Amino acid sequence: MTKRPTALPPLTALSAPSLTWSDTSPHSDAFDDVYFSREGGLAETEHVFLNTNRLPERFAAWENTRAFVIGETGFGTGLNMLCAWACFEQHAPAGARLHLLSTEKYPLDRASIERALRAWPSLAGYSQVLCAQWPAPVSGVHRLHLSDRVTLDLHYGDTTERLALLDGQVDAWFLDGFAPSKNPQMWQPELFEAMAARSRPGATFATFTCAGIVKRGLKAAGFAWKKVPGCGRKREILAGMIETPPDDTRRASTPWFTPPAPLPTQHVAVIGAGIAGCCMAAALAKRGIKVSVIERDAPGAGASGNRQGALYVKLAAETNLQSRFYLSGLLYSQRWLSQQPAELWQSCGVVQLATSAKEAKRQQRFSEQHALPESVVAPLTCGLSETAGVAIDAEHGLFYPQAGWVRPKALCKHLLGKPNITLEQGNVTRLDRENSAWQLQLEDGRTIKADQVVIASAHYANEFAQTANLPLQQVRGQVSEMTLPDTIEGPKRVVCAGGYVSPAIEGVLTFGASFVPNNANTDVTAEDHQRNVDELRQTLPALVAAFEEAGTPLTPQTLEGRAAVRAASPDKTPYAGPVPNTPAWQSAYALLSKDASKVPDIPGVHYLGLWISTAHGSRGLSSAPLCAELIASRLCDDPMPLEAPLVDHLHPGRRIISAIVRAQ
Repeated sequence: MTKRPTALPPLTALSAPSLTWSDTSPHSDAFDDVYFSREGGLAETEHVFLNTNRLPERFAAWENTRAFVIGETGFGTGLNMLCAWACFEQHAPAGARLHLLSTEKYPLDRASIERALRAWPSLAGYSQVLCAQWPAPVSGVHRLHLSDRVTLDLHYGDTTERLALLDGQVDAWFLDGFAPSKNPQMWQPELFEAMAARSRPGATFATFTCAGIVKRGLKAAGFAWKKVPGCGRKREILAGMIETPPDDTRRASTPWFTPPAPLPTQHVAVIGAGIAGCCMAAALAKRGIKVSVIERDAPGAGASGNRQGALYVKLAAETNLQSRFYLSGLLYSQRWLSQQPAELWQSCGVVQLATSAKEAKRQQRFSEQHALPESVVAPLTCGLSETAGVAIDAEHGLFYPQAGWVRPKALCKHLLGKPNITLEQGNVTRLDRENSAWQLQLEDGRTIKADQVVIASAHYANEFAQTANLPLQQVRGQVSEMTLPDTIEGPKRVVCAGGYVSPAIEGVLTFGASFVPNNANTDVTAEDHQRNVDELRQTLPALVAAFEEAGTPLTPQTLEGRAAVRAASPDKTPYAGPVPNTPAWQSAYALLSKDASKVPDIPGVHYLGLWISTAHGSRGLSSAPLCAELIASRLCDDPMPLEAPLVDHLHPGRRIISAIVRAQ
């Protein structure tokens, strides 16, 4: 049985394979093998993977509210996954959902994927959607929404390693990859053990190969196999299933993170209509769940109400779990936003300046250690002014091409307009679970009932009895706005250092934002305007000088602005997951305060059907969409969009455990 990984493998950029082409058919130089047969690749995929796994009839009979999950070892050109998608569209009932997940250690670049898939004109509509979202070759999980009911997770990295990190279960396996004689490193006992541990009872598999190492490995892991007729020049192939998968032992060292069992759900109440709440509502509604969003003020009334917000992150030089999450969040937000109306955001890129020698060294160390693709982040040591579109004095920076800016308030309103979502005006003052449902008591005396509840109300999130022990910090932030004179264009990228300044929209330049911890005042103040001006003067002195030369100096008296309160956690990572029952955790795990190695074999107790997404701080545009997807996936019993250690890192119960260990 697979053991729980102690840490994520290093964050790396993955190498594209060396290919030799015969028209649209790629051949791997490293493995000396073809990706698909030129004569009948499509027919082989349909016979071996679709029909042998009985997918047409299983899709047609699928009535489960969760998604049907297909796992694949080796994405290659994507032919198998696209065929499965097409089969699903042909046979599955309208309400069914499909979740595809596939590993790949040597991802093809987008041009190669496009060239290879041109061999199959019947799949052109599917391949165009895939290629439009094709992710950068960075290790980790990349979630792509292929349609409203079909999701693809690309797990970039070593197959066995990726499956050991997978938080999810599979209904049918495509055991693919280059032949065992060509790629013996993959076809090892650990691979089959990882497959078994991630299988649902009765999960099936199919594979081209009948090699002895494969048959022995499958049998040892618990799979029953048999030879069945092949197709084309392949006389026989393997197929089989696993009746009773082994117990997942990964939670032995962290039983408190054992996820709650899924509940039957038709209606979810989301408290809060900021970015976190609206993303949450959209993620659930897309899965066919009725959602009531309850907001005390108006959509985007809090920190999500700004005209313009920056979509960017600041990554740690020595990668930690927080930094890994935010990178995944940024890349996910960029893909997710690309499917929203274009007027809501702009992927203009972000220039992150090093305004001190210390920061320049940190950025240099980051670039040297990770060498991520330039499509994700690239060092800037020259041409900063040309890249940013505004004069810059700094000599060092980082450029994030996939970052940019968003209209958060407009985005909230757009998301609330999606089907299955209803907005309710009101202030929730109490939560009670009665008769397998939640009763939400409103300040005006009304009661709203829901199967499950997600609290996404920023710094108000710990005002309920169930969340009172969740530490949250209030952080005041004020943005400043100035109408640009005709003689000044402003930056063409988002430029950030201590604060940020975005490209002007509708002739208005937005910059800021102030950061005042433990302050819940939402009045616009001259002091914070001045603070923002001082920060902008330090970051872009030439731009401030240009305003002064144009006769419109940046002063508190000439600026407009808006102030709001953000929520932050003590460790500056969001809370995203089920709400733990704090007294139960404190009792069950009290021994940790005396000896942290004495881990009781007791699963963590959670409030049934109660979830939270908060503490997004000033990076909510990069964190809230992925956190919403994470909670929706767990709530609906789908595979998770992050590796298991990152899912645990976001769990709100982490603060309870750390407090117990510190004997606080």
